[in-house]
Amino acid sequence: MRDHGYKSEGGFGKSVAAMSCPFVREQPIAEGARLIRRVFRIQRILRDRQDPLAQCDSVLIERYRFSREGIIYLINLLDPYVKSSTRCSRALTTAQTVCIALRFFTSGTFLYTVGDAENIGKSAVCRSIRKVYLALKHFLGVFVVFPSHLRPQVVKQGFFSIAGFPNVIGTIDCTHIAIKAPPGPNEGDFVSRKGVHSINVQMVCDCMCHIKMARISA
Repeated sequence: MRDHGYKSEGGFGKSVAAMSCPFVREQPIAEGARLIRRVFRIQRILRDRQDPLAQCDSVLIERYRFSREGIIYLINLLDPYVKSSTRCSRALTTAQTVCIALRFFTSGTFLYTVGDAENIGKSAVCRSIRKVYLALKHFLGVFVVFPSHLRPQVVKQGFFSIAGFPNVIGTIDCTHIAIKAPPGPNEGDFVSRKGVHSINVQMVCDCMCHIKMARISA
């Protein structure tokens, strides 16, 4: 009874390899792959990325809603968290990463739009935004603090004793306060949806009815 099994080092295995790549004698698979890569090699195109801080102050505020000093402050603050760990010469700098995220935060547009404006790809925009917002989370308790002279737990207990509602740190309300029609070209900005001149006032109070925040707008 004949053995019909095929061995990798047998004559049949060599003939199959020769058929798959007849113009190469040695290492047909590796050499064939190398030839294919050489034929279909695509030239790498490097996009021109400019330093965002090279723009004038008015352009920085228009694009990123921060002054030059504010952007530099954010760069120094977030650099340990967002700087690139690779040694690639084309890696995004901390300034570019921060400004890409700021442009997305201020505009709220699509990733493709931000990438086209900053001359980078969509995936790079997504990575930059993720780096920056994860870095900002480290400073959440430093910069986002509810204004009060009392500790949050004391305020919560005060509201709970009043209405039995847990975990309340403030009460908020808004109203329109009527005013006289202001002179000047911006008079129409103070006309409310009811057709009267007014200003919109928003206030926040704690459990002792102390005003903790007030915001007035047209």
